[in-house]
Amino acid sequence: MNCLVKAYEQEAQRSSAQSRDELIVTHLPLVKFLVGRIATQLPPHLDQDDLMSAAVIGLITAAERFDPSRGVQFKTFAEQRIRGTIIDELRSQDWLTRSLRDKFKKLEREFVMLEHRLGRNPTSEEVAKSLEISVDDYHHMLEEIHLLSFVSLDESWEDEDGSPFGLLDILEDKGVENPQSQLMARQMLDTLTEAIEGLPEKERLVITFYYYEELNLKEIGAVLDLSESRISQLHSQAIVRLRAKMKNMR
Repeated sequence: MNCLVKAYEQEAQRSSAQSRDELIVTHLPLVKFLVGRIATQLPPHLDQDDLMSAAVIGLITAAERFDPSRGVQFKTFAEQRIRGTIIDELRSQDWLTRSLRDKFKKLEREFVMLEHRLGRNPTSEEVAKSLEISVDDYHHMLEEIHLLSFVSLDESWEDEDGSPFGLLDILEDKGVENPQSQLMARQMLDTLTEAIEGLPEKERLVITFYYYEELNLKEIGAVLDLSESRISQLHSQAIVRLRAKMKNMR
């Protein structure tokens, strides 16, 4: 595990009743970790310092808005806000273009339709045929939407105030009694677990290695004996498939 994350986890053991400034200072390693992880997916000409500045703003906003009574750990809450400000910064630099987001949504709709019609996971060949493009063009599309696939689940829902939140937002702090939060977490996690278990084997392994084992794409490629580019495609396809599954399960 990244040494920055280890440093964060040690600090996270302190009392949850921290001041705003304490929350910001003790969670700066988390900012560095998240920026570093996203930066590896970006072209070299993009300024990582700009992303870092945006991420720190996200951390500060999270510290100001954090409400421990909701039963969510600050790390969980902050991660969501930090990712959001990073993505906003990327959009401001026209990296996440509207055409790219349109491609992602089009692909997501195609998966929803095909899974509903076929009653199973559609293959790459079936998706490409439905889109009326070649398999090579389909794989190229997956590589194009690669970055969006890292944040798309975070943009799937809104809370009662209309603010975006993702799956991690509903993971409860077990030290806080909040039955409603715990019930939401169990229901959403059960749905997500079922969706992940329903993925094709290689996609399920990529998701597991990336999000649970915290391996990067190159490391996952070495484990599965596949190229980094192929892992990128599998990751993008898995996330699109997961979104489609989650919508079908609602």
